[in-house]
Amino acid sequence: MITRPMTAAVLVATAAAASAAAGPLQVSSSILVEARSAAADGTTRVTLVKPTKVTPGDKVIFVLAYRNSGAQPLANVVLDNPLPRQIAYRSANPGSPAPDVSVDGKTYGSLATLRVRSPDGSTRAASPNDVTSVRWRLASPLAAGSQGQFAFQAVLK
Repeated sequence: MITRPMTAAVLVATAAAASAAAGPLQVSSSILVEARSAAADGTTRVTLVKPTKVTPGDKVIFVLAYRNSGAQPLANVVLDNPLPRQIAYRSANPGSPAPDVSVDGKTYGSLATLRVRSPDGSTRAASPNDVTSVRWRLASPLAAGSQGQFAFQAVLK
């Protein structure tokens, strides 16, 4: 039996990600912070936990988890995470590939390739503070039952 990948494109907002789709692509989003504690060997252990309180300047980690709960592979999967205005993008989380980013919600690419238009009409290189959305595009079809996650670091403005 030959199976063909189905096509799926999912745009997931942070707040809506927990109930993203009724279809085979299940996406959830969580926001975590780093908690540091002393380990028995004298080192510092860092774990990710749900925040109880976040203040301006605190680093937060956004995690987008995805799973194909269907019986067929899903092709052309795109996960897009618009950033709330109170959040400033910093970088991909260690172990996660760098996302494409956008400063206008329309054009995506690496941060180094993006420009921002100033009120006077001039342009300048985009900075992490200009990012309005992050996006990952899966390079190959997502097999039935497969799952994964992407994460990025940001700070509360």
